[in-house]
Amino acid sequence: MKLRDFRIGWRTLLQDPVYSFVVISGLGIGLAAALLLLGLVRHSWQYNRHVPDVDRVYVVKQRYNVDPKAPWFDQAPLLLRAKAAGTPGVAAATGYLPSRAETLGLTVRIAGRLHKVDGLTVLPDFAAMLGLRAVQGDLAAALERPDSFAITEEAAQRLFGTANALGLTMLAEGKLLRVGAVLRTPPASSTIPFETLLGIRSALVEPEVRDELVTGSRGWWGKMLLRVQPGASLPAITAALQRAVDSTPGLQEQPPEVRQRLAGRKVMDVTLAPLKDAYFDQDVAQNFVAAPGPRAHPAVIAGLGGVALLILLLAAVNYVNLAAVRVLRRQREVAMRKVLGAGARQIALQLLAESMLVALLATAIGLLLAWLALPLFSELVNRKLDSVLSPGHVAAALLLGCLLGVATAVYPAWIALRVRPGQVLAGRGGTESAGGLRMRRVLTVLQVATAMGLASVAVAIAWQTAFAMRASPGFDPAPLLIVDLPEPVRMSPAAQSFVAALKAQPGVAGVAISEDAVGRSNVSWFRDLKRLDGRSAATEIKSVSANFFEQYRIPALAGRVFDPRQDKEDDPVPLVLNAIAARELGFADPAAAIGQVLLFSGFDNKVIQRRVVGIAPELRFHSLRAAPRAVAYELWTAGITLSVRAAGEDTPAAVLEPTVRALWPKYFPDAILKTRSAADILAVNYADDARMARLLALATGIALAIAAFGTYVLSAHTVQRRAREIVLRKLYGAGRSAIGVLVVKEIGALALLAALIGLPPAALAIQRYLAGYVEHAPIGGWTLLLALAATLAIAAGAVARHAWLAMRMKPADALRSQA
Repeated sequence: MKLRDFRIGWRTLLQDPVYSFVVISGLGIGLAAALLLLGLVRHSWQYNRHVPDVDRVYVVKQRYNVDPKAPWFDQAPLLLRAKAAGTPGVAAATGYLPSRAETLGLTVRIAGRLHKVDGLTVLPDFAAMLGLRAVQGDLAAALERPDSFAITEEAAQRLFGTANALGLTMLAEGKLLRVGAVLRTPPASSTIPFETLLGIRSALVEPEVRDELVTGSRGWWGKMLLRVQPGASLPAITAALQRAVDSTPGLQEQPPEVRQRLAGRKVMDVTLAPLKDAYFDQDVAQNFVAAPGPRAHPAVIAGLGGVALLILLLAAVNYVNLAAVRVLRRQREVAMRKVLGAGARQIALQLLAESMLVALLATAIGLLLAWLALPLFSELVNRKLDSVLSPGHVAAALLLGCLLGVATAVYPAWIALRVRPGQVLAGRGGTESAGGLRMRRVLTVLQVATAMGLASVAVAIAWQTAFAMRASPGFDPAPLLIVDLPEPVRMSPAAQSFVAALKAQPGVAGVAISEDAVGRSNVSWFRDLKRLDGRSAATEIKSVSANFFEQYRIPALAGRVFDPRQDKEDDPVPLVLNAIAARELGFADPAAAIGQVLLFSGFDNKVIQRRVVGIAPELRFHSLRAAPRAVAYELWTAGITLSVRAAGEDTPAAVLEPTVRALWPKYFPDAILKTRSAADILAVNYADDARMARLLALATGIALAIAAFGTYVLSAHTVQRRAREIVLRKLYGAGRSAIGVLVVKEIGALALLAALIGLPPAALAIQRYLAGYVEHAPIGGWTLLLALAATLAIAAGAVARHAWLAMRMKPADALRSQA
């Protein structure tokens, strides 16, 4: 193939600008969508791959079996670190905690302005485990000194306005800290993100936290990492950690009823999970020590990769169809070239050059579109994808374009090589072989089937997501604004004064206190509630103020709920259960639990008596993916979450924002206000589903457009191929409607065949997606029918023009063109 072939190909494309625009833009859009989706897939599979010898780094996980429904947590008792460090086969053991709780974050003041910082407090060997290196300063010294810290270049640029931040200072909680080291910003594909690092001797680390990080004497949980030696036995290391947990007195001192419920299972199971697979770890759950951060399901990522390849395949098939039709129309040109001495190799190379030129132009357009769409795409999938268009990825895209050019040239070249000059020039050729026609019909059917299947799945996910977002959480969230405080109300005079001032504001109906917002799991803890007869149940405890149910407008199902006119704040005796808790405690009728005394162990392991005063309805503390569970409400105002209710039943929570913002600086001058509506808190549980629905909707739109192109081309060729037949039918008296039906019938049959191919896999995919929900929308076959109807409508639109042309075809003109 020579440069001359490309020049001829370029002139050929310019001769038919409409055809060139259609094929290049269609292939370019498909390539852009595929490049973005494949970039997301590659990003997902690269998580933690930057860690040195990541294949030998493991996360310590545990499951607390006292709660029968407890998930795995990607953290473990910190006391295991010392045990792991001395276990044969372990090269290093380290751990870390968030510098401040997830709900609060670390707030710092720099040049008079407040900033939120994502920080970690780390144990020795953390930096070495993750391969962190300082580009400025001394990292080891920065983590050793009480008045210094390490910061990433990106965070330094954000906070100080320069990456050269060594020696600069910030004020955190009244303490002056200095930048002792500047680190390279970790890749976005990390499940251990951070902006700053503090050592255990930092002035911001409380003495009890420092002691726990070193000794683990209190049994606190933290994130732990192990690096194992080459050839080490993971089962042996896991068994050693399990023995250490089994011998811990605090875990083994369980009452008989708990032992009975465990039924021989260990109180806590310990396991090791590869750090390189942490992004796809579906066992971990949101927790109060440190949220697991962004995660993805491997099947979803693989599915997106499949969608990317399908879109690329559809775009390639669309081009092959168009190119094949164009070659059929150029058979006289091909025949003349053969007569003039052009050999098979020359003709094949010419078509290959045209295909390569189209593919490379489409690749350039695809890269441009991907670059333009990358910010919106990154926001859509909630991932930082700056590396998607790196030089290496651009080179890979160009190589993909070359391969695509070669692949899409094969069938058009095969058609051209089968042209027989004698027949074509004598007017007896120019038609497509039966095998070639079948091939293009198959390709079009696959295009339509794929688009139809994607449309079905996209509609189902969007409908289920909308259903979940509309599902009642047990109260009306519209008038409630959630405010997160920097300090627990019970222990903070400033917080108490803020609450009192907020209640006095016009437009505020009331303020309730809780540990966390309904629908959020930043704070979640369980205790065994025990009847006097020994029956017990693991119950999720929710600590609320006396007016919580009043502000949420939640009535009792039986008995009464907390009432500020009857209950005293922080009274340890009253208890409100939900119906599930009452049944799991052995009461056949939840109302029978009212007045009953239950035994409750506090964090100090002291047993106190609680008395059930009522049964509350179910509240949606978790998403529709989790079954409702036993919940008990206690009176305790040490929470940091305020639920502020707007006056007036139809008043939205947003009107309270200016009021809260105006009061905030007076009481919390060193904290950043954090508010969200209660509805937004609930919607976060389905954010990934909403993003997936939008992503599939875009992919479906592209697939339907490509399918419409394919159908349009097939209908055009159908009219051309059957022109003589149409003319003869007209001469024998066929009306326009009969001719139109003739064209539509052939395309309609292919669309129905596509439905038989594409809809059953879509139905299976929808069924598996809905299986992840304990409650789902009434999605039956209507989503499949809707996708079928939409695809048929698009196909009808694509066919309509050529059906109309066939109906208006004049016999004389048709016979003359076929001569």
